[in-house]
Amino acid sequence: MSVPSLTITVLALLLLLFMLCRCIMALAEREKKCETGSCKTIGSREVQEDFFGITKSKEGLLAVLADGMGKELGGKIAAKKIIEVFEELFGEYNAADHPFYFFQKAFQTANREILKLFDDERGSAVASAVMLQESPRQGEFPMMYYAIVGNVKIAVFRNGELIPVGNGHTIDVLAQDKYYHGDITREDALAMLNTTRIYNYIGRDNFKNIEFYDTPIQLRKNDVVVLMSDGIYEGMEWKELEEFLGRKAGCQQIALDVVEYINGKKGAKDNASIVLIKIGELL
Repeated sequence: MSVPSLTITVLALLLLLFMLCRCIMALAEREKKCETGSCKTIGSREVQEDFFGITKSKEGLLAVLADGMGKELGGKIAAKKIIEVFEELFGEYNAADHPFYFFQKAFQTANREILKLFDDERGSAVASAVMLQESPRQGEFPMMYYAIVGNVKIAVFRNGELIPVGNGHTIDVLAQDKYYHGDITREDALAMLNTTRIYNYIGRDNFKNIEFYDTPIQLRKNDVVVLMSDGIYEGMEWKELEEFLGRKAGCQQIALDVVEYINGKKGAKDNASIVLIKIGELL
């Protein structure tokens, strides 16, 4: 091989190595742009009925948290089925689709699948889901779309404050809505305000009531999206959760610390689950 040919070969190899390093660095940097963390505890229950899933693809990120209800293992099976359905459909999702229709299809499909498993309402679940997608406006942080069935809460931690997203489907929320629309009296509404029983869930005939976003939420750098079951927000004060989220630690460590704190409290404890998604850079 002549000297010029050898030089060209070496340069080509160096260029190939440089491009490979750039690709590896780009992939590593992409992982930093959206940090996630999650944790759950069985509490003092005999069965863990909480399930969650976090799925990333070129179309964005999907996070789902389901809290099962039912006899024997019915709640556990129902909650797990919801996660499976969402993740399977998200694998088929593409940017040309709309999050609204994805959520609607996923919840309806999960409801049908649970009804196939249990024809006597032995298993059901509540769930919430968020989808993060790249903003259509270049240079902006991702948009968050969400859907809620039941009482799994969604919130965004921003500038030291945890801001709830959506209302959910509990009797107290229903009472307020009906009072504002003039359907019930003030006295009836007040009597129902302390009732947090769920009136809507997945795994029932004629299921159709899903709470969707009105408009997607424009996220900012360092925002933390939080999904949590009632074992979290009923097991600690809102201010306490804000203090945990404000710590200078990774999402996984914060999720572990929150669950450890719940486990350390006295008395009977429900299943408790939390999912965290922190926005680092642009997607």
